[in-house]
Amino acid sequence: MKTILHTGLSLIFVLLTQSFHTPLQGELKWEEWNTGYKKGIAEKKIILVDAYTDWCGWCKKMDRDTYSNAEIISKINKNFIPIKFNPELDKTYYIDTTAYTGRELHAMLSKEYRTGFPTTYFILPQNNKLFINPGYEDPEKFGKTLDRMLVEAGIK
Repeated sequence: MKTILHTGLSLIFVLLTQSFHTPLQGELKWEEWNTGYKKGIAEKKIILVDAYTDWCGWCKKMDRDTYSNAEIISKINKNFIPIKFNPELDKTYYIDTTAYTGRELHAMLSKEYRTGFPTTYFILPQNNKLFINPGYEDPEKFGKTLDRMLVEAGIK
C-alpha cells in the first residue's frame, strides 16, 4: 500500500511540475502582430511574419522541422522579431492607428498575390522594405533566407 501511495504522489508531483513549464532559452518567443509589429519598428529589427492557418500541413511541418531547429532559433532570437499570424482568425490588427481584418492585412502583406501557406514575410524597418517568401523551407534553406535578410538589412 505504501508503494502505491508513494508512486501516486510521485506521479502527481511530476505532473504538477510539468504544468508550470517555462519556455527554454532556446525556444522562439512568438509575438502577436499588434505587439510584435510595434516592437520591431521601435527596435529597428527585422520583423519575421509567419503567415499560417490551422489546417495547413506544410505550416505544421515548418514549425516542427524548421522553427524548432537550434540554429534557426538562435538566428531569429538574435536579429528578428518573430510574429505568428493566422489571417483566418477573427481579430483586429493595427498598423499605427489603422485597423485591418486578418484577410485585409494578409492581402496587404502579399501585395494581393496568392501566396498560399505558409508564407514568411520579412519587414525591414531600417530601409522600409518588404520581402515575401512563400512556401515551406527546410532548416538549411531557411537559414540561407535569414542570412539574405540580414544582408538586405545591412546587419551582415
